[in-house]
Amino acid sequence: MWFSPSPVDEAITYFNAMSGPYTAPPEMVKVWAEEMGKINDWVTSIGGEVAELNIFNPEFPELAGNESAKTYAAPTPFKAQLWNLLKTNVDDRGIEILYDSPAKELVQNPETKEILGVIVEQSGQEIAVKAKKAVIMTCGGFENNQEMVRDYLHWDVGYPKGTPYNTGDGIKMATAVGADLWHMGNVAGPDFNFKAPEFDFAFGYSLSPGEKSWIMVGADSKRFIDAKAGTRHGKVLMHGRWEPNPVPLPVHCIFDEKVRAAKGLYYNYEQFCWYSIVDKYLWSEDNMTEIEKGWIIKADSIQELAEKIGRDPAELEATVNEYNAACAAGVDEKFGTAAENLVAIDAPPYYALEMFPTFTNTQGGPRRNEKAQILDVQGNPIPRLYSAGEFGSIYGYIYNGGGNVGECMAFGQIAAKN
Repeated sequence: MWFSPSPVDEAITYFNAMSGPYTAPPEMVKVWAEEMGKINDWVTSIGGEVAELNIFNPEFPELAGNESAKTYAAPTPFKAQLWNLLKTNVDDRGIEILYDSPAKELVQNPETKEILGVIVEQSGQEIAVKAKKAVIMTCGGFENNQEMVRDYLHWDVGYPKGTPYNTGDGIKMATAVGADLWHMGNVAGPDFNFKAPEFDFAFGYSLSPGEKSWIMVGADSKRFIDAKAGTRHGKVLMHGRWEPNPVPLPVHCIFDEKVRAAKGLYYNYEQFCWYSIVDKYLWSEDNMTEIEKGWIIKADSIQELAEKIGRDPAELEATVNEYNAACAAGVDEKFGTAAENLVAIDAPPYYALEMFPTFTNTQGGPRRNEKAQILDVQGNPIPRLYSAGEFGSIYGYIYNGGGNVGECMAFGQIAAKN
């Protein structure tokens, strides 16, 4: 799935509305709008098919310029078809891919500051790969680097729904040659999902219970959001402003037997998440496998459940009672949960699933300009160094779904042409 807004003027308006006070240089926004609007033609030119989607178009309909916001995919979406199209084109052109060969550092001329190539680790040895024209960095973000998550996002932990191999290596390589950074505190998240101790990725795209008798509670065992309203790539409307979802860890999803028996808490179709496309974990339809694994905690009462998950029994019971009273009244005065989503947690046994902040992706990385050049801390291009995608993304605040895939294709072409 990719975001391809048009026409250009409306796309610029929408981008600026999404950015709010976190603006990007006008010349870069203009190039973004121009190139993003050409993506469908480019995908078709390399043999792909394009169909408009009915999600995230727009993700923020209340913003100016929203009529421009459109998302697209292959006619049968969400089965890695864009990836397979790109890989086929790479293979057909005989482009060599070095697997099991992580890049370790950029090679820079100390006088001219030009980037000459990269040092790569291969079979336990370091080799130097010389760049004929330039180095283009499309290294992704730092979703699975817990030190960077703590330093830049101020969360205890945070986990990817996508590739667990986005560990921020490229960001450190770029700063080592003088790159400036931007948007390090902005992510397409957080939303809350489960992560098993044995996996280095989270489940997703989102928790999908089959019944509505559930809540999420924070460190104080109280509700902290209308969890059933969802988020817009991690942003929630708070007091008239879109803000990141609160992260009062530890967080648990508390639910009853109605939810357990209805369906698996996560879908098993191939969507755009690592667990379903790559790992291919199949969540049980009745959640019993996950109970047996110890992922879901079971108890005969709310107080017993609280003890099993290390919470104060009286506090958790009070929270559930308060929520159930709101269900009986049909009004949630604290968080405004829609009446149709107010279903009491009253069917024993009761269950808890620990939830963690997760994200589709991070946005921060080396600052780039309208030519896709990576800039140093004085705002000057580092010679022969370029980037694309979420690795130093243009998005500094609100994000429309599909934006990073579109941005990677757009700025990848800009980088190559320059």
